[in-house]
Amino acid sequence: MVVAHMWFDNGIVEVDVSENQALSTFDKNSRGFLALSRCATLCNRADFKQDSENLAQPVLQRACNGDSSEVALLKCVELSTGNVSRSREIHPKVCEIPFNSTNKYQLSIHELNTNIESEENSRSYLLVMKGAPEGIIERCSTIYIDGEDLEMNDYWRTAFEHAYLELGKLGERVLGFCDLCLPGKEYPYGYSFDTDEVNFPTTNLRFLGLMGMIDPPKASVPDVIMKCRSAGIKVIMVTGDHPITSKAIARTVGIISKGSETAEDIAERLDISLELVDSNDAKACVIHGNDLRAKSPEEIDALLRDYPEIVFARTSPQQKAIIVEACQRQGDIVTMIGNSVHDLPALQQADVGIVIAWGITTVLCIEFMNIMGAISLAYEKMETDIMKRRPRDPKHDRLVNKRPALITFSLIGIIQVATGLFAYFLIMIENGFSPSHLFDLRKSWESKDVNNSYGQEWVRISPLI
Repeated sequence: MVVAHMWFDNGIVEVDVSENQALSTFDKNSRGFLALSRCATLCNRADFKQDSENLAQPVLQRACNGDSSEVALLKCVELSTGNVSRSREIHPKVCEIPFNSTNKYQLSIHELNTNIESEENSRSYLLVMKGAPEGIIERCSTIYIDGEDLEMNDYWRTAFEHAYLELGKLGERVLGFCDLCLPGKEYPYGYSFDTDEVNFPTTNLRFLGLMGMIDPPKASVPDVIMKCRSAGIKVIMVTGDHPITSKAIARTVGIISKGSETAEDIAERLDISLELVDSNDAKACVIHGNDLRAKSPEEIDALLRDYPEIVFARTSPQQKAIIVEACQRQGDIVTMIGNSVHDLPALQQADVGIVIAWGITTVLCIEFMNIMGAISLAYEKMETDIMKRRPRDPKHDRLVNKRPALITFSLIGIIQVATGLFAYFLIMIENGFSPSHLFDLRKSWESKDVNNSYGQEWVRISPLI
């Protein structure tokens, strides 16, 4: 994943990802970029692995610790400014609220060097935040443009929406950034920040800009999607990204096929309002997590039945599990693919859970009874035409249905039981025990004076006359 575009000072710029930065088209010394890069540096848990051999490598080739998106931000800032470690040294972290799927933001507070960076000696701490752009912009009352703090009015909100839309259409994962210099009179040096009670502001912040990151899908993904569909498998995309970004990626990999339109696409093409679009004309849909939260289970079931191509965006971990459960209500066998702890509820709910190891997060869910079966399935040789077969109906097309069960238990089973009993009676008759004498014989069988049907005393070695 790499940073592809940025929006600051009311302009979208393309990021040069080469080592020499020869194609860079923006002023790296502008106040807008310096503020944005500082926020991306400090509000970031990724770092380069601290060994001399790794640090001697070019920036793009260095091994890092951290989430893939934060690693992309780290390398972008290091390429552009080259002072990530220095910036973190002079701005020690005081406290932090890690990113979570509920708040959809990450926040940290750092010491601010008042002698160097502050125009007022009353400032002692710097609050930085990044997260979902639509949530970040709602927390901001000002915006930083060309070195000035301007009021966040309708004009700047419209400019933000336009930039966000443009980056989302490119299929980029977009993050918003903001900061706030905390006044020293209210938050003096040594102030005890509490992330549980949150005794510091999280609103009326200063918006800095956007960064759009792209992680191009592998070239083989569209072919895989096509093969799944030819086998009768319905592919549903469930993601935490913005709906516009999610739809762009879904079109790229073929989850939304060429020619399929959502209701929003039809409204845009016909230049009409969304309410006038007939939902039956849309073959695909993109559902926001907020809209999903308002739907009943019956409405979700209808959604899954009516649309062959579906994308769920901005979903929470609990909503992912709800989607899996809704698919199971349709009578489907559901396979869930995930790569983080946020996918764990859905992985547990699904009939088949596939975990992809990625970054530093490892998802471990152990069912010891399933381990051997999973290993054997993984190493089983694939049949040549397996992806051309339609999935069987688990309710009717069972591996053992009524017909083989009837033959097994009513015909073959009776023959086997009768043969076994005949052999048993024959052996016992040869040893002097008639069939009628065998019933209830177990009680005296261990006795030394047991008699056979002819009144002879009998032991296991030989009968005694």
